[in-house]
Amino acid sequence: MLFQNGKILVRELEEKDIPLLAKWLSDPAVLEFYEGRDNSFDYERVRNVFFKGEEEERKCMVEYEGQEIGYIQFYPLDKETRALYGYREGVVFGIDQFIGEPSYWNQGIGTLLVRSMVQFLVEQENADRVVMDPRAGNSRAIRCYEKCGFTKVKLLPKREFPEGDYHDCWLMEYAASDKEKPINT
Repeated sequence: MLFQNGKILVRELEEKDIPLLAKWLSDPAVLEFYEGRDNSFDYERVRNVFFKGEEEERKCMVEYEGQEIGYIQFYPLDKETRALYGYREGVVFGIDQFIGEPSYWNQGIGTLLVRSMVQFLVEQENADRVVMDPRAGNSRAIRCYEKCGFTKVKLLPKREFPEGDYHDCWLMEYAASDKEKPINT
């Protein structure tokens, strides 16, 4: 277990998670804002992407009340991404996440997850900033991230190319130094 905060538990991915990841990443509702509906995953692709990827990425399963419901990963920004985003100094982590079980959407669980991960990164990994780049049209996710203390920093034009079309993304940032009080979880 990486951490637990109330009903949320985040743990490292395990081989036994492959079927769930394949299920979620072949669901058009999940893929609409994560990878694109034309970018479905089967077991082999899950294994190649999630278990043979970059060592710097920490890939985790999200459990809610003992039920696996989603995925989150975090990583220190690489040199290329730091340059693109305009970060020269400090400890900066990126995060990506999704709730793969649509029945758990719109219940505040995503907000609890993101707040908990930010708290973990600030307190355990000494992050100065935590960033993510949701699609500009993903208003539900953007509202969630803003509730968690993230602000829109910079529009990233034509950042993603799912489903045969370019999409703008927002660089969103949580700056630990800008916060006067602890993260409310």
